[in-house]
Amino acid sequence: MTLHGDNNVRPNTSPVALRQARQHLLESGQCPSGLVDERLARSWSRSMAAGLVPTGRPQGIDHPSSGTLRQVLASNPELLAHSRPVMEYLFEQVRHSQSVVVLADRRGMLMHTLGDPHFVDKAERVALTSGASWHEAHRGTNAIGTALAEGCAVEVHGGEHYLERNGFLTCAASPILSSTGDLLGILDISGDYRNGHAHALGLVSTAARMIENRLLAATCKRNIRLHLHSAPEGIGSVAEGIVAVSGDGWIVGANRMALAQLGLHAGDLGATLLEHVLSVRLDDLLSHHKRRPQQPLAVRSPQGALLFAQVQMDGATWVTPTRANGAVAPVQDALAQLDTGDARWRSAADKARRVAGKPIAVLVQGESGVGKEVFARALHASGPRRDAPFVAINCAAIPEHLIESELFGHVAGAFTGARKEGYLGRLREAQGGTLFLDEIGDMPLALQTRLLRVLQERSVTPVGASKAVPVDFALICATHQQLQRAAEQGRFRQDLYYRINGLTVQLPALRERSDFVALAQRLLADLATEQGLGGEVQLAPELLALLAAYAWPGNLRQLANVLRTACAMLAEGEDTLGWEHMPDDLAQALMEAPASSTAQHQAPASPAPLNLQQLSRAAIDQALQAARGNMSQAARQLGISRQTLYRKMGERSTH
Repeated sequence: MTLHGDNNVRPNTSPVALRQARQHLLESGQCPSGLVDERLARSWSRSMAAGLVPTGRPQGIDHPSSGTLRQVLASNPELLAHSRPVMEYLFEQVRHSQSVVVLADRRGMLMHTLGDPHFVDKAERVALTSGASWHEAHRGTNAIGTALAEGCAVEVHGGEHYLERNGFLTCAASPILSSTGDLLGILDISGDYRNGHAHALGLVSTAARMIENRLLAATCKRNIRLHLHSAPEGIGSVAEGIVAVSGDGWIVGANRMALAQLGLHAGDLGATLLEHVLSVRLDDLLSHHKRRPQQPLAVRSPQGALLFAQVQMDGATWVTPTRANGAVAPVQDALAQLDTGDARWRSAADKARRVAGKPIAVLVQGESGVGKEVFARALHASGPRRDAPFVAINCAAIPEHLIESELFGHVAGAFTGARKEGYLGRLREAQGGTLFLDEIGDMPLALQTRLLRVLQERSVTPVGASKAVPVDFALICATHQQLQRAAEQGRFRQDLYYRINGLTVQLPALRERSDFVALAQRLLADLATEQGLGGEVQLAPELLALLAAYAWPGNLRQLANVLRTACAMLAEGEDTLGWEHMPDDLAQALMEAPASSTAQHQAPASPAPLNLQQLSRAAIDQALQAARGNMSQAARQLGISRQTLYRKMGERSTH
């Protein structure tokens, strides 16, 4: 097995050593040391632990339902869009080696393939086709699954595959990472081991970097981007480093080359100022770019190496600065101010931002408590109607017999109990601004008909009136229901559904978000101001790790309520929220919660911790497992220094 980037890369294991190692594994249940590469031995051990038999068949479903595959494809639109052109280029390089180029998602499901016609039949016989899972737990040692498990580029040749039925393959795969270091998917080249491309590992690793760079440029358009290389001619090549920087100078994204150039890890993103790792201030870089946009500027890395940096600002909005040195600064709209780093939330915001100010209705979907109204208000504040009214109506909270007059208004004396002076109605109150209809799935069918007419004719007829009144507003609707299914079942008007569904965005549940720590810190900062605490409030690291792993059925609303109550429990002089500040019901839920999903392929969890000391130990163990033993990475995940982590582990060993 060959692993890309190792200082001591071994050649592929000899057939004799492989046979001896496999025989020893079958007889003793253990992979012998010294016969095969240690990472191959680990992979074989994981495969055996998953219940796979080398001479048997794979586990799991080769071809899931078309609905499952569609869902996976729909969840990875940007990855697919930026990977396909690179895959076509890559396939041209290996076209004559009887190979197939494969893109898998972060769980090992194949999403897209390009294959040599002479090899396709063989590939299909082992389910090397879209929809099949090549996770190690399902297929044993293979380049895709093992690259997922090891987190690096991997080449698996012939008999190194755990399942003998895959022994005719030679495969090379590389992870594809986001600008924040999150695993997005795997790029793979698989072929017949007798005809495999000699440079497959290098090709697939380079192609993965090309995809990463394309994704970074696409997802960080609103940020300043620095392109770095040791030679000015290297800027724009696949070997360049790319850094995304916020308007106030924080590094918020980077590709792998930039992390290496600056001596950073993915965990440092969002917590490191640019001027701390480059011998230049952001203001000076921007001033240079303004004067000479095509000329790179020479800078020094933390290690003293000479680098050339070029600024790119395509897609960002800029204004003349108010700072004394004349630098420029980006305009942060209301949506950007809510962005704490989750890729799915940011994608929803970017899509919604593009239609702001256009006659396109926006439908915001998501579980209760995910912040649909907050998102809608930010979208309104980010568009050209920001100075006009934002009128929010909860369709589930208004009594059915009042909702018609509440929405459309009424003339004086229109019905018993009507206001003497009449009532304008919420739709007309939104004139020139934005109308937000929350939980529109709960609107009665009769009212849906009237709302549809308003949207078609752009006019409102108040209750008791004979003349329609023109209206002009942007429309944002929200629901926790699956409106398309409700429309298909007749519970919601299909024509209204298609009228309000100009653009649908799905907000992720809190348990699905990757930015829990940043989100909690922002909420705490707001609550500290709200409650007049006069300083910065933080969560104890061990507690933060447990809260981040909690399922949060009430989503952001529940988290905000928990933190608000916890802040109220702080004694004078306290600034750290600990176990004693948590509500009893949440404390019990945290004790009983199963292991984090990040450990889903590890051994079964031990019994739930019973006290704070045990919870601390569990959080440390979980962080170390997720970081594969990397102490620095585990410390960053826990929000403590490496020295503190060593101290806590020392305390544990003495008990």
